[in-house]
Amino acid sequence: MIFQRAIRRELLNTVGAVFTALFTIVITVMLIRILGDAAAGKVASADVAALMGFASLGYLPVIISLTAFVSVLLVVARSYQDSEMVVWFASGLSLTRWISPVMRVGVPVVIVTALLSLWLAPWANRTYAEYKERFRNREDISRVSPGKFQESANGDKIFFVDGLADDSTHVKNVFVRHAGGRDSVVVAEQGTILFDANGDKLLELQKGRRYDGAPGSDEFRTIEFQRYTVVIAPNTRELRDNKSAKLMPTLALIAEPTRANQAELLWRIAIPLVCLLQMLLAIPLGFVNPRRGRTLNLMIALLLAVTYNNMSGILQANVSSGRLAFGLAWWPLHLIAALLIALLFFWRNNPNSHWHPARLLGRLRRALLIRRKGVS
Repeated sequence: MIFQRAIRRELLNTVGAVFTALFTIVITVMLIRILGDAAAGKVASADVAALMGFASLGYLPVIISLTAFVSVLLVVARSYQDSEMVVWFASGLSLTRWISPVMRVGVPVVIVTALLSLWLAPWANRTYAEYKERFRNREDISRVSPGKFQESANGDKIFFVDGLADDSTHVKNVFVRHAGGRDSVVVAEQGTILFDANGDKLLELQKGRRYDGAPGSDEFRTIEFQRYTVVIAPNTRELRDNKSAKLMPTLALIAEPTRANQAELLWRIAIPLVCLLQMLLAIPLGFVNPRRGRTLNLMIALLLAVTYNNMSGILQANVSSGRLAFGLAWWPLHLIAALLIALLFFWRNNPNSHWHPARLLGRLRRALLIRRKGVS
């Protein structure tokens, strides 16, 4: 059918334009954040491009879902605005006939979103975390930037390294300041980064002095040493492991049904379902009165979409905290959305229905007007 081919062609063009805009915005924000981490010494400068790729894959399911919704909404709204829907309805076609061309474009999008959400995005998030972890746990001295003051992980120490030794395995001319009840300053000719049995990162200094004293006091103590060890980064692997549900494969989440794993599984299942239902929801929500413009209708549609996604996040949080069981959390919201879609299609296809919102509002206005006249 000519109408349906035209709709599919316009949908594909709109999807490409909307995806490019949204992806560019997300990529720009991530680039600023990753470059900031690289400048702060949290990630390797050589890994910035790889981290950008993995981070973008992690955000792709949400970007594609939003792209599909906005694209369908814009195409339907433009058809109303340009009075093409008048021709559509005059040809004896109902609004439900839009479902077929939209789904021919939307079903592949939903399949791609499901694959990204259930498989590729977790792998990308896991690889992203491994890159950062590998850089954090590097045992060579390149983790330290010569000629730059650096702060320890807990913020109570300041380090300065003048440069690397000839063999590139030690640093030379080290300065360490420890802030506490009594300030402590340590200077040494050279040092080496080591790891102890607990996984804590240590800076072992050789041939130096330590100066201890309270701020504002003339009492200072000087200690000379041949070997001195400072903890520069305590082991936080256990803390990170407690937050690793986002990094686990989907099959692992199913095999280990803890609260955190079930909450993450709920979110991964919700993304393709939300993508599918939002595309159907955009068809009746795209209604625009050409005489009044389309700004208000589009704002209402976007508000409903944001509410839908936020409710999915709220359900995920309730499952994670144990206030709601997974079996009772993953389906009611999507069922309500499906019922709302059916109701909106009914209203748009039956504008003369006794239960149409316009008629209900009209009766409400008349009742209020009669009541005011009776009071006066």
